[in-house]
Amino acid sequence: MKISIVIPNWNGKDLLERNLPKVTEASEQAEIIIVDDCSTDGSVEYLKKLQNSTFRRNPPKEASLKLQTIFSKENLGFVRAVNRGVKQASGEIIVLLNNDVVPQKGFLEPSLRHFEDPKVFAISFYEPNWSWSRLKWVNGFVEHEPGPKVKATHISAWASGGSAAFRKTIWEELGGFDEIYSPFYWEDIDLSYRAWKRGYQVLWEPKSIVDHQHEQTIKRFPQKYVNFISQRNQLLFIWKNITDLKMMLEHKFYLVKRLLTSPGFWQPFLAAKARCPRIFWRRFKEFREKKVSDREILEKFA
Repeated sequence: MKISIVIPNWNGKDLLERNLPKVTEASEQAEIIIVDDCSTDGSVEYLKKLQNSTFRRNPPKEASLKLQTIFSKENLGFVRAVNRGVKQASGEIIVLLNNDVVPQKGFLEPSLRHFEDPKVFAISFYEPNWSWSRLKWVNGFVEHEPGPKVKATHISAWASGGSAAFRKTIWEELGGFDEIYSPFYWEDIDLSYRAWKRGYQVLWEPKSIVDHQHEQTIKRFPQKYVNFISQRNQLLFIWKNITDLKMMLEHKFYLVKRLLTSPGFWQPFLAAKARCPRIFWRRFKEFREKKVSDREILEKFA
């Protein structure tokens, strides 16, 4: 089973220098694709030097490393950068790792066995202090949170865009990350939810262990901007994916209530509304192709 590891990078030279050797050590036979998103911190020069030196070496360990680099001429954001990397990947299984993720040696083997089941779309890795994930319908909004800690493989509402493995054929069938969520947030939840609605499965594997120093790149953005994007994309997720009529009526009621009581919510609401024309056909597609209802999916994680 051929594996491709896709790592997006934006001004993360320090993280690449520290973590990339550990990634290659933990996955010697994998193809590694690094998508540099128009960095200005020396990442480009570092990656070019690394690639040249890698392919000049002859020892078996280095010979097995297949390093590819993609250099963007403009800043695409996380969502588009990942899609670009996956498009170039040749593996049957795509492993997405943020540049702040350090996998344990042998982390892939426990997850790969699950792909023997053709219905399995993705496997989320175990990040200490986290667990499988679930979605909840609370006062007309979809909210997400970690599920209770368990020791065995468990279903998960979504596979993390920063530390998970995906079956490429289903990724392509679903169209990958929806770029309506650019630059980041909710894209991995959206992709996994669309997989669930079509009858596929997403799992969490506690034996595939990675250390994830969360949001090392995101923290470079102002927190106010990050909160704005998160709230905007939460609305886009609901408007695009929730096709249950009663749930949408409930959402409209609580949306109006939130707008009346939280003036600050108008900004993400208007930003999401501006993207509504791009949602129409996506919503129609979800309604037409769904095999599992919204309530059935949410009940799995109640």
